Amino acid sequence: MSILLVEDSQQVAETIFDYFEEEQYELDYAANGIMGLQLACANRYDCIILDIMLPGLDGIEICKRLRAHGNNTPIIMLTARDTQQDMLGGLNCGADDYIIKPFDLMLLEARIKAVIRRTQGIGFKTQLIVGSLMIDLNTREVSRAGQSIKLNPSGYKILLALAKQSPNPVTREAIEHALWPDDVPDQDLLRRHIYQLRKALDKPFEQDMLITMPKFGYKLIADENS
Repeated sequence: MSILLVEDSQQVAETIFDYFEEEQYELDYAANGIMGLQLACANRYDCIILDIMLPGLDGIEICKRLRAHGNNTPIIMLTARDTQQDMLGGLNCGADDYIIKPFDLMLLEARIKAVIRRTQGIGFKTQLIVGSLMIDLNTREVSRAGQSIKLNPSGYKILLALAKQSPNPVTREAIEHALWPDDVPDQDLLRRHIYQLRKALDKPFEQDMLITMPKFGYKLIADENS
């Protein structure tokens, strides 16, 4: 899960980093509003944690500009401004949630998961099922027609991205972002990962589920064993 933190307090930022990196989140950081807006526009994140009082460009303006440009990444305002008017201002400019400092880190994590569930349509599912394929979201175990499928971390991320959108296709760019949110490698490593995934997912079975969409990306379809 990738998060952009835009926060000018180094102490607050370090506290958040210490907590979320232990939970294996991937974090980007900006200490001012201008850099925060640039990162938010240049990269895809699962969630943005946004302070309001920032040097350069305040959080309200960042939120407005992102929404005006069609950026629907979930945004949580994290701020010391605690009046009802402040909260209404943050939510009305496009934020998905509003948390007042000081805050509890576990509560912040729960609110992040909640806004991501709402925006990605996962809800409280513990499994993703496509045909005879089952992905356990808690244990990361994968099986097809009752047979266990062993995947490396990259294969699992690709399969998860495809299963969430199945039967709709997913672009190469979206899959690459799921694998390498910070920097897509120059070499076509995605093709290699797709080959390994296809070998594990489809080779033992008569019907392919992983389908290549030429000049677009890939999609995952249900098999006839479902």
